[in-house]
Amino acid sequence: MALERVRTGSVWEETLGAARAVAAGNVVLVGGTMPPTAGAAAVGDPYEQARVALADAVAALTPFGLGIESVVRTRLYLSHSRDVEEVTRAHQELFDAVRPVTTLVVVSGFADSRILVQVELEAYRGDREAAS
Repeated sequence: MALERVRTGSVWEETLGAARAVAAGNVVLVGGTMPPTAGAAAVGDPYEQARVALADAVAALTPFGLGIESVVRTRLYLSHSRDVEEVTRAHQELFDAVRPVTTLVVVSGFADSRILVQVELEAYRGDREAAS
């Protein structure tokens, strides 16, 4: 099976030695996506941070020719349980028609304390033959 990797050159990708997204056969995995920390997008606004992070995660599917309709799983990481309502509202607005399976977890925090939300997603590319 051939692996395809997409890198955006973000600071975190370089620091971690990671890719933004990896396709393995018929599955595409998008790594933890946070709102941009330059200027701390929407500092203190969990809804806006979730909206931006989710949109950026979905955009990472574009190099694979996929869009939101291909998303089968999302994971939402929050640094505060008080933000559940706002983050789930952003998720529902984007994914209401798609209905991926979703996990929501409250964590102790992120490397940048201004970040309130991080998201991951998985997408399905349809049945593909493994490359030999």
